[in-house]
Amino acid sequence: MILTYVLLVVGFVLLIKGADFFVEASSSIAKTLRVPSIIIGLTIVAFGTSMPELAVSTTASLAGNNEIAVGNVIGSNIFNLLVVLGACGAIRPFAVQLRWDYAASVGVAAALFFMIVGDHFVSRTEAIILLMLFAVFVAMTVRDALTNRIEEEEEYKSITPLRCAIYIVGGLTAIVCGGDLVVECAKEIALALGMSQTLVGLTVVALGTSLPELFTSVSAAIKGKADIAIGNIVGSNIFNILFVVGTAALILPVEFAPNFVIDTAVAIGAGVLLLVCVAGKKKLVRSHGIIMLVCYAAYFAYLMMG
Repeated sequence: MILTYVLLVVGFVLLIKGADFFVEASSSIAKTLRVPSIIIGLTIVAFGTSMPELAVSTTASLAGNNEIAVGNVIGSNIFNLLVVLGACGAIRPFAVQLRWDYAASVGVAAALFFMIVGDHFVSRTEAIILLMLFAVFVAMTVRDALTNRIEEEEEYKSITPLRCAIYIVGGLTAIVCGGDLVVECAKEIALALGMSQTLVGLTVVALGTSLPELFTSVSAAIKGKADIAIGNIVGSNIFNILFVVGTAALILPVEFAPNFVIDTAVAIGAGVLLLVCVAGKKKLVRSHGIIMLVCYAAYFAYLMMG
């Protein structure tokens, strides 16, 4: 078991560092394109930090471990909204300009809820619908980028094209290998501790694969780049449901455990909480951040009692 825990840590390190290299290279490319910070946060940074979720859920789906595949996504989305943004708000309050993307993140969670509330199942047909919605989201975001070009380049670290290519290939390779390690080790730990795969997916795996979002958004908030901090979370959550769940279900139709309906409802509630917090003052303040963290603590206690 000691080796299993060591390999689990190695898997998380590969996931985190792989995502880090991928984001750094992608941000360098974005600098040349003169793309606004919020667009970078919603797309390049969000998709880069969500690669661990994609790797873990796809690997789990291929192995037939649907509970980890789905639990990882839902658990990560809840963690992103309540812990990552909660921590950002608690550390340094920042202004938030409401956009259609924020409402869209709640909408896609609601779409998943209605897909599973009846038969607890996401078919290949529904997977195609999710992927088509993802294509629409990307198209609308690209449209926003093209119509809101900025004159001055954003302050991102620039790297050479060769180094950029190495970072992208190496980062994605590390993410895939790390995802495989995490899934296999999580299965062994769950069996040894008598935990269900559902609980492991919603906690251990979800928290581990959300670390890139946590470090990226907190760092962005500390540096005063609020658009990247919140854009990263909103974009990641949309990517997780539409692309990650869509891809996993396309590979192998996903059957949800009944309790996942409640977890998905919690994800919707977390998204609504964010909208309510920022709708009035157009700002995420410390009290909002603390409320979010307390809500996650309550949710985590519910998981442990279940």
